[in-house]
Amino acid sequence: MVFLGDSITAGWGGQKAIWDAAFGKYKPANFGIGGDRTQHVLWRIQNGELDGITPKAAVLMIGTNNSGSDSAEGIAKGITAIVKHLRSKTPHTRILLLAVFPRGPMPNPTRDKLKQVNDTIARLDDGKSVFYLDIGAKFLEPDGTLTKEVMPDFLHLSAKGYQIWADAIGPKLAELVK
Repeated sequence: MVFLGDSITAGWGGQKAIWDAAFGKYKPANFGIGGDRTQHVLWRIQNGELDGITPKAAVLMIGTNNSGSDSAEGIAKGITAIVKHLRSKTPHTRILLLAVFPRGPMPNPTRDKLKQVNDTIARLDDGKSVFYLDIGAKFLEPDGTLTKEVMPDFLHLSAKGYQIWADAIGPKLAELVK
């Protein structure tokens, strides 16, 4: 199993106890890199990052770093290209495509843009090799706000945020690696 993404994914490295408890049995590899945008993840895959391995599952969460400069359509196209390339390069890998997580303390135009992205990439779910999951609401309060308890800077997760993430995807991952 591999995890692909940006600093939010890379942040699992600082949450070893949660990571090991949730995913250790799958012998996962974390390919999250801080600052990465969709084009960086695509480049890494195209240039050998997954060469020589065929993971049973790949967890992909990318796109938030594109939100300041790219359109919703552009971000969705980037994510779509990553998924297509993953499918081509590792056809037996099942992809858990996560919606881009919410960011900012309260609903805002960036969240609206990311909702458009998520609505588009949800269509990539084919129920066979690509499985879309939107866990964003699990990070939010009932009024739609984010708390510093879950995302201290309203972008990156705290230990509580990583536990929410692990709990939210655990059942689906167990299904995908059967």
